[in-house]
Amino acid sequence: MASSILALLLFFFLSSPFISFAAGQAAKTFIFRVDGGSMPSVFPTHYHWYSSEFTQESSILHVYHTVFHGFSAVVTPDEADSLRSHPAVLAVFEDRRRELHTTRSPQFLGLENQKGLWSDSDYGSDVIIGVLDTGIWPERRSFSDLNLGPVPKRWRGVCQSGTRFGPRNCNRKIVGARFFAKGQQAAVIGGINKTVEFLSPRDADGHGTHTASTAAGRHAFKASMSGYASGIAKGVAPKARIAAYKVCWKDSGCLDSDILAAFDAAVVDGVDVISISIGGGDGITSPYYLDPIAIGSYGAASRGIFVSSSAGNEGPNGMSVTNLAPWVTTVGAGTIDRNFPADAVLGDGHRLGGVSLYAGVPLKGRMFPVVYPGNAGMSSASLCMENSLDPKHVRGKIVICDRGSSPRVAKGLVVKKAGGVGMILANGASNGEGLVGDAHLIPACAVGSNEGDRIKAYASSHPNPVASIDFRGTITGIKPAPVIASFSGRGPNGLNPEILKPDLIAPGVNILAAWTDAVGPTGLPSDPRKTEFNILSGTSMACPHVSGAAALLKSAHPNWSPAAIRSAMMTTTNLVDNSNRSLIDESTGKSGTPYDFGSGHLNLGRAMDPGLVYDITNDDYITFLCSIGYGPKTIQVITRTPVRCPTKRKPSPGNLNYPSITAMFPTSRRGTLSKTIIRTATNVGQPEAVYRARIESPRGVTITVKPPRLVFSSAVKRRSYAVTVTVDTKNVVLGETGAAFGSVTWFDGGKHVVRSPVVVTQLDML
Repeated sequence: MASSILALLLFFFLSSPFISFAAGQAAKTFIFRVDGGSMPSVFPTHYHWYSSEFTQESSILHVYHTVFHGFSAVVTPDEADSLRSHPAVLAVFEDRRRELHTTRSPQFLGLENQKGLWSDSDYGSDVIIGVLDTGIWPERRSFSDLNLGPVPKRWRGVCQSGTRFGPRNCNRKIVGARFFAKGQQAAVIGGINKTVEFLSPRDADGHGTHTASTAAGRHAFKASMSGYASGIAKGVAPKARIAAYKVCWKDSGCLDSDILAAFDAAVVDGVDVISISIGGGDGITSPYYLDPIAIGSYGAASRGIFVSSSAGNEGPNGMSVTNLAPWVTTVGAGTIDRNFPADAVLGDGHRLGGVSLYAGVPLKGRMFPVVYPGNAGMSSASLCMENSLDPKHVRGKIVICDRGSSPRVAKGLVVKKAGGVGMILANGASNGEGLVGDAHLIPACAVGSNEGDRIKAYASSHPNPVASIDFRGTITGIKPAPVIASFSGRGPNGLNPEILKPDLIAPGVNILAAWTDAVGPTGLPSDPRKTEFNILSGTSMACPHVSGAAALLKSAHPNWSPAAIRSAMMTTTNLVDNSNRSLIDESTGKSGTPYDFGSGHLNLGRAMDPGLVYDITNDDYITFLCSIGYGPKTIQVITRTPVRCPTKRKPSPGNLNYPSITAMFPTSRRGTLSKTIIRTATNVGQPEAVYRARIESPRGVTITVKPPRLVFSSAVKRRSYAVTVTVDTKNVVLGETGAAFGSVTWFDGGKHVVRSPVVVTQLDML
């Protein structure tokens, strides 16, 4: 009997789709791009075809119909390799895990009640924003549907039921909600942890609630985070509708297979804007045809849906920007004119500025011994990692902890467990002077690299070092602002440097927005506090500002394409701060460049009426993909439909009709070099208009424009022009970034000023 049971078990393991002893392989999730037109007529649906000819029914997770043709399934790598040879399979890629790019900002964008874009667009009414994130906490005041009109008739989405979430949680504000868990369930042993997560659209993390309310939260009076940033909280497009697509799960990230399924659903449901504050979690930039965010975004953009994405938080390193597809609007982060100062006060009388959102019992000027564990030479102790601090050395003291390797708020918890009474969190050289506030569980403040070095020097050199922390609440009217956030992802574009990324920056530091009730403001399991609003920083926070802006522009100009909306934002940005000086890079204290801020900082007041826009069609994007060397089959992975590339003359990627301009020259060539780039402007202002070019050329570079004048009429709405960039390699100064920067600006003598940054660089493509 025992031998027959053993034989039965052995048969089960050897035949299981999840275990392959012969190959020694564990099954994984793979995404298969299939030529949908190749399906034999005998099959009633693509699902029947996939489950009959490609893999067994139980292995299939998602079937994609709209932005992508194909399916995701749990198979062994050998089985995936075998399917690559199927004539209908265009591409196969392994499921990857992505990461989240974690009340004054609307006014800071130039939005004011009863005038300008808010009133002209009716606050974004009836525009539907699809938010791909961690879900939503529907009970928040930010999602009230009071005095909103009926749900737009074109809406085809659903309110998906699940744990603590049902149809009653949707309303005229939250018009739809879905969750996508199959990829996550297959990838995590034991599936999603239901003790910390809801198998539903309900938000257990907080990030999705925060981004959704940033984009489209209603007016919420007496809003604050434990007294900080008190006032009226409101999103950029307060009357826009929200559709929540939960693709990210607490402590588990977001899987490509689920993200792609959400894009598929959002397009069918009828969203107008997609906001996705998610990016690569492994530091690898995939080509567009292997990047489901790029593929899903193309499927949306090609159907007239604006897609806004975050630039990533790996700055200030060069070439750290993510979400690079030219059909996506990529958003970096800047500060706003509000701060939460907290000073480290030393026993020698020095007061060093920092920031904090600590809301507990203050120190009230009481001095405590201050210690830096890094003096003992242990890096784990200097970083205040778990179990790294000796209570004998830190009990009753304020501890200096270095930033990095673990969450900032978690370091304070380590100090608290070891008996410390407070923490000073010091930036390293890589973070420079860039600071973000945190809702610490103990008295704590963050300081910049220079201040941190001074405090450490004091702690190590003084015979009896003592310190205190003075929490100074909320201060507005800070100058300079905006400042480019040190963490914001930087250019150049690592895939195609001819396309400048990020596209622009928007508020992304210390942003107040709605929060979940599932976790405290730090997100730590040990944080018992509940708060209706939280203050977060990241390009995740900048992205929904642009999503909300797109909703306002879409409402005011329903016929504009996604490219036209992006162009309106990019060509009307601010290049100076509220001190009327050029935008400063927080990490260096020096003036930033387009590699840091793209076209500039979002200015919605001007974007409403840009004068000219640079439009891009689906055919233009296909020509661009041909120009970077993609063949028709590869392009079909992205576009779904078969394409043809020009055979006589290869197009130039720099000629994509983008609102920014990049002229690349090979490093091997010397002397005087020239390149001509074509752009086509569409008049969206007064029918009769004449624009003249104003050129800013960097040293060693000559930029010319032909014709120098664009004349528009009711009969002629589009005009093309050529930009010729000539470089003298002996005299050009490329600077630390390896590039020089200029601009081409068209102005009509009135209020319209249409500016395109020009990037000049010498670079050899691999």
